[in-house]
Amino acid sequence: MRLGVLDVGSNTVHLLVVDAHRGAHPTPMHSEKTVLRLVERIDASGELDKKAADELVLAVADARDAAGRLGCEEVMSFATSAIRDAVNAAEVLQRVADETGIELRVVSGEQEAALTFLAVRRWFGWSAGRLLVLDVGGGSLEIAMGVDEEPELAVSLPLGAGRITRTRFANDPPTRSEVISTMAWLDDRLADLADQVGSAGVPDRVVATSKTFRTLARLTGAAPSSAGPRVSRVLTHAGLRQLIAFISRMSSDDLAQLEGVSPSRAHQLVAGALVAESTMRALSLESLEICPWALREGVILQRLDHSDGTQQTLLTGRRRDA
Repeated sequence: MRLGVLDVGSNTVHLLVVDAHRGAHPTPMHSEKTVLRLVERIDASGELDKKAADELVLAVADARDAAGRLGCEEVMSFATSAIRDAVNAAEVLQRVADETGIELRVVSGEQEAALTFLAVRRWFGWSAGRLLVLDVGGGSLEIAMGVDEEPELAVSLPLGAGRITRTRFANDPPTRSEVISTMAWLDDRLADLADQVGSAGVPDRVVATSKTFRTLARLTGAAPSSAGPRVSRVLTHAGLRQLIAFISRMSSDDLAQLEGVSPSRAHQLVAGALVAESTMRALSLESLEICPWALREGVILQRLDHSDGTQQTLLTGRRRDA
């Protein structure tokens, strides 16, 4: 079965195409992205601006066409934090459906955390025991924890790297006072997190996923992506703190020159690092393992689990007949 996953995220519109069937490892066949930075294009009234909506329609149409050319039997289409938080989300989603035939389903923060947790659980297996999973996206921070495939704790906080960059930093690079005040602000927002996580038990394994964590791990010495997904990668709190002291003094143009940093995300790297560091400190975490699977893989796995048709998944977006 060839499946497509269309993820309208806070930074990109990402189409992932895989060949997979129930009980098998999904094999990536194609991946393409359009950078829109929707999380940074919410205006003062809380609406996604018209130009961003125009570009979103075009990006979804391009992804739809690519999925058709590649022979996808089904495309699961969803939107996360940026669309979720826009006050004109219903209007934008209706326009996308009318003009492209693709119905984007809005994933709640808790669903996002749970689906990401499912992907991490499948990657590490049952031997990982009680998993604690962290994910820093463009618009939100997700935390999930549990011993099964569905987490006992699934939390989403509006602390994404793109959102923090837009709302907390007026300078590039941020001033020292901006960095210090943002760290204090994050500490305040995360003050109750340790109690929430502690109430769900003690983790046997702590895992992080998402582009932000992968980039931070690479910059602190983890293997490059060319080494393959199964190479062990770790991010330590000590290494992260040293990295922040270095990158917080660099402009986004200079950060984009570093190996492993995507030019389209360089401007929000410092904010992402601050969210990661504050979260690790709030939870007294000395290190994190990096998982290559995240939300998109969770959506695929959920779909495959129900491929016998006995249960309809929430995130199956059907193209409407023309």
